Amino acid sequence: MPNGILIIDKPAGWTSMDVCAKVRGIFHEKRVGHGGTLDPMATGVLPVFVGQATRAVEFAENGRKEYVAGLRLGLSTDTQDTTGQTLETRPVTADRSDVEAALARFRGTIQQIPPMYSAVKINGQKLYELARRGREVERKPREITIYELELLDEIAPGEYRLRCLCSKGTYIRTLCHDLGEVLGCGGAMSSLRRTMAGGFRLEDAVTLEDVQTRGEALLLPTDRLFDAYPAYTVPSAGREKRVRNGNPITDDALPDGIYRVYGQNGEFLCLSRAKGGVLTAIKNFFGG
Repeated sequence: MPNGILIIDKPAGWTSMDVCAKVRGIFHEKRVGHGGTLDPMATGVLPVFVGQATRAVEFAENGRKEYVAGLRLGLSTDTQDTTGQTLETRPVTADRSDVEAALARFRGTIQQIPPMYSAVKINGQKLYELARRGREVERKPREITIYELELLDEIAPGEYRLRCLCSKGTYIRTLCHDLGEVLGCGGAMSSLRRTMAGGFRLEDAVTLEDVQTRGEALLLPTDRLFDAYPAYTVPSAGREKRVRNGNPITDDALPDGIYRVYGQNGEFLCLSRAKGGVLTAIKNFFGG
């Protein structure tokens, strides 16, 4: 059965679940999941997990993500992007230096109110379902972190391209909206391309057409997601058996930290944490 990770360059107009459905059909494999939703208008890096690799989805979802976004000043919309209904237009007096200065207040750990057009649930209902019925409800601010935020260029009068490296749960649409409010003219996201997710970048990405043509040859091994962690090979058959039975093992020489753990034949077994010479699995990846 196919197992591994595909880094899809998601096309515009597709939902993340559309991509998963397409991959499901290509591989005839029910177990397919993605590592972080992209809006239909967005393009770029969408890690898709196939077969056993779906056990790793949570680790991709929780990591840092990088985006290049278009910010159009002078309008506010109901979706906070240019696909929505325009609520208000205002003259733009801000110039490039004003935009540069405004970015400073959004760097670091900040509070962000999720947009109404989002999958956030309140009292069991998704916000976008309420928004489509014309309802707006109070949303609590959420803590997010914007690690890097820079202005790349001015692509048209009043329209800029931004690069943002951020934590899970950051809405770039909302960032564009909030920047517009700070600048006093309103703002909406005009484009979005994800350039990094789960440690994978655009240069790792393939198209759905590539997957249709080349299939399993494009699957990356699951342990690629954990390249940032050092590798550890279980030193004996006895200890490998303990790992496969879900038990911790000891190695007094192992420094504290997180490791990619491999069996004696090189099979990726699990992601584990070492503490005080005891290695305990965080997540197992062996088996059917």
